[in-house]
Amino acid sequence: MPERMDISGTALAPALLQLPWELPLEQWPERVITTLPRGISRHTVRFVTLPDGDSARVIAVKEIGKKVAHHEYQMLRELNRIGAPSVTPLAVITGRRSREGEELTACLVTEHLSFSLPYRAVFSQKLRPEVASKLIDSLAVLLVRLHLVGFYWGDVSLSNTLFRRDADAFSGYLVDAETGDLPGTLSESRRMYDVDVARVNIIGELMDLEAGGLMDESMDPIDIGGRITERYGQLWDELTGEEAIDANETWRVSDRIRRLNELGFDVAELKVVRDEEGQTVTIRPRVVDSGHHNRALMRLTGLDVQEKQAQRMLNSIHTYQALDFPELPLEQVAHKWLLDVFLPTVRSVPPALAKKLEPAQIFHEVMDHRWFMTEARGGDVSMEEATESYIRSVLPAHRDEETFLA
Repeated sequence: MPERMDISGTALAPALLQLPWELPLEQWPERVITTLPRGISRHTVRFVTLPDGDSARVIAVKEIGKKVAHHEYQMLRELNRIGAPSVTPLAVITGRRSREGEELTACLVTEHLSFSLPYRAVFSQKLRPEVASKLIDSLAVLLVRLHLVGFYWGDVSLSNTLFRRDADAFSGYLVDAETGDLPGTLSESRRMYDVDVARVNIIGELMDLEAGGLMDESMDPIDIGGRITERYGQLWDELTGEEAIDANETWRVSDRIRRLNELGFDVAELKVVRDEEGQTVTIRPRVVDSGHHNRALMRLTGLDVQEKQAQRMLNSIHTYQALDFPELPLEQVAHKWLLDVFLPTVRSVPPALAKKLEPAQIFHEVMDHRWFMTEARGGDVSMEEATESYIRSVLPAHRDEETFLA
């Protein structure tokens, strides 16, 4: 008896039922499709806008084998549950058949990550060295974060990652978990296999860009691809490595924690061992959690933003306190900053430009714009004047990145 079509795992089933599942994705009509930038994929992928109450949401539909679809759905659910940076799974569609009764490939449905870009959409014409370095650094941080929670990726690449602007950097999100596994702990050999897969895949992706004339001529794909190994090793050692200090230099324990905080990680547990002679103390972080600045900002303001954006906004709050309200507690100053600085800035953006960038990224860029205006003038520029100038002269040149049209 033929398998009936089944939609599992989502409250969006009524809206999903309206889609033409009797057709292969390649044949879906233009009226159904939402045009968004797609990374390189070995599977057919289509974006669709679905009604969701009074609003709409964009979903990604990927044709993939039934067994693999269910596996990837479960992996993404687990990653979302533990707060790892990844796309959100919505449903698995199985039992699809054409009108003629021909069996069609199962589909995995995920939520489109707003304001995210595949790596080829990050640069406009040619990949420059500084942008390549930021992408590699972002991927290294993502891989470390996944390994810290015990996730083995198996197919690490720029193509399997989405990037969101994060102040002057990028934040990476896993978008493909087909080969993933979540045993809870990873051996060093498995971790380093992931890193080597990343290196090889990145070199291949950069060579493709080079062959297409899309990469700065001064760049060497092999050197840049090797950066992932170096950056991953540096970050992993800082987060997990042992450090021996003199028993009289206990301040270095606080210094180690401070360095981890600056990297965006909190230390939930620290192992400290003193040697038998009492001359040396060995310290090693045992439990580290990413999102140090994000959590601090959320506690103060309720804003949930990217890590480096949060760091920039915390600096703004501390500056605001030092200059205007040194006598008030930080919590009270943060509330005033939210009402008097942040919200007026982002609410100044007209609706026609609101989809260009996330509000937190707009605030960061306004801060940068204000600094450049101050330097050019040789005197202070108010936040209001900088905001008006930025909205008039800078923001319109950005693409609409909420749902960037290719």
